[in-house]
Amino acid sequence: MVSSDQATQCVWFKRDLRVEDHRPLVEAGKRGPIVALFIIEPEVLNAPDYDALHWQFQSESLQDLQASLADLGVGLLIRRGRAAEVLESVREKYGFEFLWSHEETGNEVTFHRDKSVGKWAKEKGVTWTEFPQNGVVRGLRDRDGWSKLWGERMKHAPLPKPDSLSSPYKGTSKIPVLPTENSYSWKRSVDLRGGETAARHVLESFVGGRGQGYRRKMSSPVAAYDACSRLSPYFSSGCLSIRSAVHRVRLAMGDSIPASDGRSFLSRCHWHCHFMQKLESEPQIENRSFNRSCEGLRPMDPDPTRMTAWENGQTGYPFLDACMRALRTRGWINFRMRAMLVSFAAYDLWIDWRSFRDFLARQFIDYEPGIHFSQIQMQSGVTGINTLRIYSPVKQGLDQDPEGVFVKQWVPELAGLPTDYIHEPWRAPASVLSEADVIFGKTYPRPVVDHKEAVKFARGEFGKLRRKDEFWTEAKRVNKQHGSRKSGERRPKRSKKKEETQQQEMVLWS
Repeated sequence: MVSSDQATQCVWFKRDLRVEDHRPLVEAGKRGPIVALFIIEPEVLNAPDYDALHWQFQSESLQDLQASLADLGVGLLIRRGRAAEVLESVREKYGFEFLWSHEETGNEVTFHRDKSVGKWAKEKGVTWTEFPQNGVVRGLRDRDGWSKLWGERMKHAPLPKPDSLSSPYKGTSKIPVLPTENSYSWKRSVDLRGGETAARHVLESFVGGRGQGYRRKMSSPVAAYDACSRLSPYFSSGCLSIRSAVHRVRLAMGDSIPASDGRSFLSRCHWHCHFMQKLESEPQIENRSFNRSCEGLRPMDPDPTRMTAWENGQTGYPFLDACMRALRTRGWINFRMRAMLVSFAAYDLWIDWRSFRDFLARQFIDYEPGIHFSQIQMQSGVTGINTLRIYSPVKQGLDQDPEGVFVKQWVPELAGLPTDYIHEPWRAPASVLSEADVIFGKTYPRPVVDHKEAVKFARGEFGKLRRKDEFWTEAKRVNKQHGSRKSGERRPKRSKKKEETQQQEMVLWS
């Protein structure tokens, strides 16, 4: 417990809604009584990438944080408004001169927010100290040595929560029900609850047995809801630190969770930070393609009919539609299926990634800007350092849902079809369709595009682009700044046999 004559400190909670492994809370608590603050920011809530889905999870997390802080003797002060203005009003009331928080790699809105807070702090003589909370490194010029830095951060044990704290504010702020203009556009049924307590429970269930078979089961949506860790929303909201999960899984490997499954999970924790680092190093990728020669490749105004069909799970490709409907209802789907959804929009429908970026962000309960922008661009083929990943919805369905269990659950209008036709209903004889009450154009649509023809067109357009020197110049620049130094992303090289090399690089993930 600190003495009463020490200076008041302010701990600004953002996307770090926890008390364990929270260095700003620990460091501030050593130096004086603290004001724990969370700011509800209208600019964030009403941004095009924010949804009521996110607020529901965040509000549950705030409730849990309130309870945890109360146990430590601190009330969570919740205020609404622009960050710098709220901080000033809190400073005027409580007289703090030190502000503590975690670094944040967010979207353009929070980037400019932090700049304005930095300006305010300088003007008011407030010392603002930020700490990293994951493997993202500020001020990194390129990726040389980044993996080593990530490993160094992850090897340190997570910080325990403080034993007790002192605070001039011990009240209970009311958490609004829905302080955002963005409301549910789909009937949600989310199976994860926000908060550090829930995060710990999900983590323990994963290492305690649920993660067995993780490596094998995570690709199929039939098994992924149980077999995947399901920790991503807790990482993105900060209810659980990456380091805490890494340490817990390492302790369990070879015991309650097979070593191979544990290693696979740890690899994905590494990739989690790897993709966030891209946005940290180049914030412009939120609005601009990594490889600038890809600008203008696709039209900026998509066909509204096709776009709507994709958004609503009405493309005529059953497995794809099932994945979209499941995502919109549950707020989560496994990575491979996310990649397939993006692939279809980018290659089959030839839609620019910026046209569906925000829509998908609103569907993901675990929306993390750094991962989101990087992955959507990678799956759209505009990085210049990755092979094209074009998924066949039919083949994915046959591979990941061979019995059509997932399709029949989420596309019930096809539930009467025999398994042989569930992924390709257009192949079914008229008598089979009639018996299953399937009427194309009425109960279920025909495919909005021909997959083979669409892929042929997309490959042709990328082939033209890759014959330009500008593409390869950009690819080298992107690789130097963002490319992995371990695996997964090539250092681009041009063969003397350009055409042959380009065809080899046009690898399709079907």
